[in-house]
Amino acid sequence: MALRPDKQGPHRVAYDKNRKRLLKTENTCGICGKPIDKTIKSPDSMSPVVDHIIPISKGGHPSDIENMQLAHRTCNGQKSDKLFNNKQNKQQEPKVLGNRNLPQSNNWTAYKS
Repeated sequence: MALRPDKQGPHRVAYDKNRKRLLKTENTCGICGKPIDKTIKSPDSMSPVVDHIIPISKGGHPSDIENMQLAHRTCNGQKSDKLFNNKQNKQQEPKVLGNRNLPQSNNWTAYKS
């Protein structure tokens, strides 16, 4: 079984450095937007982990800080290696929480009682 590029080779040192930097500076999950309790340790589902915004398997850089975000273990597991569609609508920019667009059930700006 081959290890991922962020776990071996030239990216390992940069990944570890950026991981420690994220753990010190960030406190919100980049996926769900909720606070992360850094006192919770692995393997708890709410423990902090580093998520690659663009998964390594989809061509994301393994150690670039711009491609890394702090996340809950469970959020990262649910995201897996999916990419979120962040195409912008020119007329109305969607509200973004973390690195994904949240679904809107209704266009409430046009609602009339």
